[in-house]
Amino acid sequence: MWTAIIILGVLALIALLVIGIYNRLVGLRQNVQQGVADIDAQLRLRHDLVPNLVETVRGYASHEKETLDSVIAARNKAAQGEVKSSDEAQFKVALDKLLALGEAYPDLKANVNFQELQRELSDVEDKLAASRRALNAAVSRFNTARESFPAILFAGALGFEQADFHRLDDSEEGVVDQVPDISFRK
Repeated sequence: MWTAIIILGVLALIALLVIGIYNRLVGLRQNVQQGVADIDAQLRLRHDLVPNLVETVRGYASHEKETLDSVIAARNKAAQGEVKSSDEAQFKVALDKLLALGEAYPDLKANVNFQELQRELSDVEDKLAASRRALNAAVSRFNTARESFPAILFAGALGFEQADFHRLDDSEEGVVDQVPDISFRK
């Protein structure tokens, strides 16, 4: 009789432990997913700013067609469903070339719209970096909790896989919404 009560007590304690581990890992996994969503939102903002920036530059430097076309091509490739970190890197290089045109054209550099778009883009880049740091922290907390004892005994069986720091997440594939066309032609 006492043996059965002790066995039931131990089983109940194990069940409570598993439930606690499961709930904690669910919460930490949600934090990781929130971090991914935050990065997706910042990437969408960055992708949405580019057509406006290109259109502003086009009004001042229309003969820089190759640079403008390369920025749009890189932006479109980065915004498609099969995004790779190399696509985002190429997009960033093309965007840097576009912003460098501001140095070559003093009228463009002085343009209020260009300055505002540059400021917004800088703000988005800062927020994107902060979102990546927050995601890395959330991934670290999740992986640490998943690999800690006794969670490691149950995490795999409960469906909790290790989160990855190093690759772009599926959400960064970002299908970019259409942005309004803005024209600043002379």
